[in-house]
Amino acid sequence: MLKRTAIIDIGSNSARLVIFETTSQYGFHLICEQKSKVRIGEGAYAKEGYLQPIGIKRAFLTLKSFIQTIDKYQVNDTICVATSALRDAPNAKVFTQWIKKELGLSIQIIDGKQEARYGAIAVSNLLPIEEGITVDIGGGSSDITLIKEGKILDSYSLDIGTVRIKELFFDKALSTMNIYEEAKIYIENELTRLPSHFKHSTAIGIGGTARTLSRGIMKRSEYPLDKLHAFGYHIKEHEAYLHAIPLSSAKNLKQFGLKKNRYDTIREGTLIFNAILSHIEAKEVISSAVGVREGVFLETFLAKDNYRFPATINPSIVSILDRFKPVVTIEKKRKLKLKIASTLYAVLQSEINDDMQYHQSLQEALKLTSIGKTLTIYKSHQHAFYIATQELNYGFSHKEIVLISLLLRMHGKELLTKELYEKYKTLLPKKESVRWLSFIYTLTVFLHEASNSAEITFDFTNKTLTIYSNKPLYLAKEKIKVLEKPISLAIIIKDESILPKNKVLGI
Repeated sequence: MLKRTAIIDIGSNSARLVIFETTSQYGFHLICEQKSKVRIGEGAYAKEGYLQPIGIKRAFLTLKSFIQTIDKYQVNDTICVATSALRDAPNAKVFTQWIKKELGLSIQIIDGKQEARYGAIAVSNLLPIEEGITVDIGGGSSDITLIKEGKILDSYSLDIGTVRIKELFFDKALSTMNIYEEAKIYIENELTRLPSHFKHSTAIGIGGTARTLSRGIMKRSEYPLDKLHAFGYHIKEHEAYLHAIPLSSAKNLKQFGLKKNRYDTIREGTLIFNAILSHIEAKEVISSAVGVREGVFLETFLAKDNYRFPATINPSIVSILDRFKPVVTIEKKRKLKLKIASTLYAVLQSEINDDMQYHQSLQEALKLTSIGKTLTIYKSHQHAFYIATQELNYGFSHKEIVLISLLLRMHGKELLTKELYEKYKTLLPKKESVRWLSFIYTLTVFLHEASNSAEITFDFTNKTLTIYSNKPLYLAKEKIKVLEKPISLAIIIKDESILPKNKVLGI
């Protein structure tokens, strides 16, 4: 069922190519990403929106290179969309017709509401959120969508973008303060067009500006997980940082820990971002590594599902299982393993007493138990940890990603690797909870691997865990003897350990 889809997104500032490979009905992953800072809108905003030769040339050469990549990857379908700079340009049609003639590439110019909708489709499917306001600051426009209960309620596009503000204000020979004040007034006037119901405490940052700022905050706060998608922060805690960037001179931007390739538009972008956050009354920001390109892909990929993954489907889990092909792939056996863990977690509640709040993460970890063996059976739990931290991209919070990955890493005698726990402890439950979850996870794996569809039940009384099985658990017994326990408890196994009839030892 392998199929490859290329998405080209021509923005005012950058043009990007992404190629997704479909692995099953709900499984997909990114196999190629290319970017060029074409600045197709350069000079246009000061000249009534007309695309200028310098930007047109860069766009042509970039698109030609993208097409070569698409051919190399043997892509099945290609979709190319263009946003603000082209929809504002009176000569856009001439440009798109020329590209079609010279390169054979059809460019679809989308309006601001559609651009905002694509970002919202991506966010509502691939971030662990149910509601909020998406904020996607591009070169020419800022596209905003209100999401509630997982549904897109309304979208809006404002004519405030980084390149637009840069050319209209920051490129002028004015003092820094005058630039700042004039640009701020312009942005705030534009924001008055936004309907009054665009208010929410959670802003979802899409696009280069929001991602650059999140990376800067992660670096400054020594955040333990190197993953931007689903990273969140409270605005008040970083208010001084966010408000200092637009007032900085270009040469002083290095003090903010920002990527150098963003220096040319980050002051304008941050000024816009701050104004939008204030206007919608946001209190926190959730970072999104997905946006228009993923939305364009998902519109086709999920067309039969009304543009939503089913509630029981996580695309990252599906993709990992598709690609890493765990040793045990029979669905019935996988369900038995999950049932063992659920029963054990429930039986131990008299001691753990956590209302099984980590049940879902435990279940997800058990689905992925064997993924490390795809690389090699030796140290497979270490490989599984790395695969999970890198590939659990969609639909999980950072706390869930780290917990699932850590459980995969703990398979063996020990319940906790101190170095890893110390590194990620700000994202993890209390140490006692992790030890209990690791115990349940590891014991479940031992029992499942040592039995063949056995019926296993548990009893926990007076600090004694009794395991009942209708089939032998001989190999599991050896491993359980040396398994570390979260507290002092006894483990008794009552299984079918009877020699076949008419067999005598030694014969």
